[in-house]
Amino acid sequence: MAILQKSVLGIDIGTWAIKIVEVSSFAKRKKLTNYALLPAHPFYQRQFPPIQKSLIFLPPKEIALGIKLMLLDAKIKTKNAVFTIPDFLTFFVHFSLPYMSQQELEEAVKMEAKKYIPLPIKDVVLDWYPIYEEKKAVSILLVAVPREIVYKFEEIASLANLKTLALEPEIFALKRALVREKDKVVGLIDIGAKSTTCSVVDKEVLKAYYSLPLSGLSLTEKISRELGVNWELAEKIKITYGISNLPSSWSSEIKEKFTEIITSSFQPILEELKKIFQNFYLKEGKEIDKIIITGGIGLMPGVLPFFQSVFLKEVELANPLSEVLPPDFLSDKIKEIGALFSIAIGASLKEA
Repeated sequence: MAILQKSVLGIDIGTWAIKIVEVSSFAKRKKLTNYALLPAHPFYQRQFPPIQKSLIFLPPKEIALGIKLMLLDAKIKTKNAVFTIPDFLTFFVHFSLPYMSQQELEEAVKMEAKKYIPLPIKDVVLDWYPIYEEKKAVSILLVAVPREIVYKFEEIASLANLKTLALEPEIFALKRALVREKDKVVGLIDIGAKSTTCSVVDKEVLKAYYSLPLSGLSLTEKISRELGVNWELAEKIKITYGISNLPSSWSSEIKEKFTEIITSSFQPILEELKKIFQNFYLKEGKEIDKIIITGGIGLMPGVLPFFQSVFLKEVELANPLSEVLPPDFLSDKIKEIGALFSIAIGASLKEA
């Protein structure tokens, strides 16, 4: 019997862009066969400050049209897709319950959820995971997504003529794509356009998840405001120069000011990350072994060494393609694809 090739789309509708990857699997081998990116500006038509918007808040027809145009332009014919839900539209809650049977646990989780979710339970879709079990207690990770958000994704898929194989929070796609160390504790930091998330994964199990206020767009806004330049130029300066690639033509005063803008912007999140890692140590008795950074900020010159100097840990840029064969034409863009498309790649791997 012939072995058929299976292709799946991973679709990440982010704040500043829609990102799509096509991953094919054949005889247990997975390969990135195509990808597409559509920036937010054509949607916003520059009417709104990017930091105040996210593409998911646009009408489903507009998002679906964007997806259809992307697939057409990239000549992607695959229709099976896994969509990811932005972290700011998802509720994550950790709590503990007394040790009990599986049936009793299911009822107890539903009752406990009412204490933590700021919406009527009938208005959300719940999912939960026992993180680890002890003789006296079970630690639960509860995930809740508003039903209206689920319905919107379903409408987008229908209008784009796609079949939704799954819909999942971004963090699960990231964990699947990036964390493969079975014996290490990994701090996974996703610095996105609208927010930053920090997760702690212990032996491939998600033990902690936090959403933090720093974002790539807020950093661009600060550069724009402090240097008196427009948003587009501030974004270009941020990505091109980062912390360690400042042009020789700049005066020492401008270099010092720019470095201060970047490092002071990172300071609040660094303090929060220290607290998260310290709390994990106090609870679990384990140190973070390594840190993985994903998102466009990770591509800024000097960011990885900067984080390494603060935490004195191994810090690496996300590489979701370590177990996915990239096509030859992407050989010079692997780092960029890895940092920007981690969520989409992780989503596709759920079903590929």
